[in-house]
Amino acid sequence: MSTPVHKRGGPIRDPGDVLAGVVLLIASAILLFHLIPNYIGEPPILQNPMMSPRWLPRIVGWLLLGFSALLIVQGLLVDNTDKEDGRRIEKGPRRRFALMVVALLVYVTLFEALGAVISGILATLILFVAHPVRTWWVYGLAIVFPVVVTFLFVKVMNVPLPVMPF
Repeated sequence: MSTPVHKRGGPIRDPGDVLAGVVLLIASAILLFHLIPNYIGEPPILQNPMMSPRWLPRIVGWLLLGFSALLIVQGLLVDNTDKEDGRRIEKGPRRRFALMVVALLVYVTLFEALGAVISGILATLILFVAHPVRTWWVYGLAIVFPVVVTFLFVKVMNVPLPVMPF
């Protein structure tokens, strides 16, 4: 009986996936076991557990934990040395990265002052400029997406967000 020949030695086939998985696993553990219990308050009387402010962060934390574990397993089992692999990262221009950081900063800094809708529209427009969108009607989505997301959070999930500055 012959043993399979591996291109790399050791049990780790793709160190990038394993490293990313471990970092995300640590982040999800901090979120689930430290940040949510210690910093998100829960009212003493809840009519429904899904109305708890901890509900959505817990879902995100557990999904992050599960997907990071899958990423680690993938890094241990899948060899990513082939040149034609579609998972290879192609670095974009520095301008795109800088505009993405600017969009995040605009959203975070203007969220309280301008509200979720206006800061969301500005951040989405910056993201569309960062990733050159050539179709004119897509820029209309920069208005629709923040309005719909804010509506879902405020009306459906009862999250108190600053909607507009007035």
